[in-house]
Amino acid sequence: MSTLTTESITNLVHRFYDDVRADPELGPVFNNAIGDQWDTHLGRMVDFWSTVMLGSRQFQGNVYGKHMVLQGIEPKHFERWLALFEATVERMFDGEDEKEFKVVAHRIAQSLQYGFFGKVMVE
Repeated sequence: MSTLTTESITNLVHRFYDDVRADPELGPVFNNAIGDQWDTHLGRMVDFWSTVMLGSRQFQGNVYGKHMVLQGIEPKHFERWLALFEATVERMFDGEDEKEFKVVAHRIAQSLQYGFFGKVMVE
């Protein structure tokens, strides 16, 4: 299992988004939103997760606002996103790191669900 470092977060982000891009449900949603800017997106996601998990303060941005402009988002996308993310985290981390990644991912999903649908659908 990986130790929590910028390198391990980078590996997590890249593995997770490889799965997202290949996923028949999420791939089209993400590809429509990101287009040919995947390298930029992956870098921002490494910065985001490094900020959250390591306190690096590398990420600056409005996660909520960026997502609220997306079209075609459905509740099933959140369930799938969480399932893929948790599976990736479980392959790479254990103990408190695994638990914290999952807690943060659920908080993100809940916040965005509330923004899109006015209620939380996954706990």
